[in-house]
Amino acid sequence: MKTKLTVFFEEPFFVGVFEKTDGKRLSVCKVTFGAEPTDAEIYAFILRYYNRLKFTKPVKASIKQKADNPKRRSRMARKQLESKGVGTKSQQALKKQYEEIKTERKIKSREKKEAEKQRLFELKQQKKKDKHRGH
Repeated sequence: MKTKLTVFFEEPFFVGVFEKTDGKRLSVCKVTFGAEPTDAEIYAFILRYYNRLKFTKPVKASIKQKADNPKRRSRMARKQLESKGVGTKSQQALKKQYEEIKTERKIKSREKKEAEKQRLFELKQQKKKDKHRGH
């Protein structure tokens, strides 16, 4: 299992994206840091909160073969440092997690609204009964 952290600036905060790959499965977690974090702050964050991070459900990801050529490795490392943001698979996993949370929130909101509506209806029915009780 490999874990990779990418920190980048996403207006107006610095954001960190943890990518955890296990074989051909990829799961992602997004963390908002606020002001630009130092290396020491990131290390402390990892030590303190890594176990509490909520990663997305694993998605299938194609893992590219490693390059044995040292020039190619340095070229790829330079390319990764220059690139901004996170990989497409990570973005898709984050988007999927966001959509799942959104649907769960909608379901809970709908249930809460229906429960409140039912409570008000029962209250109204009870008031009707109370009015006619004396006759």
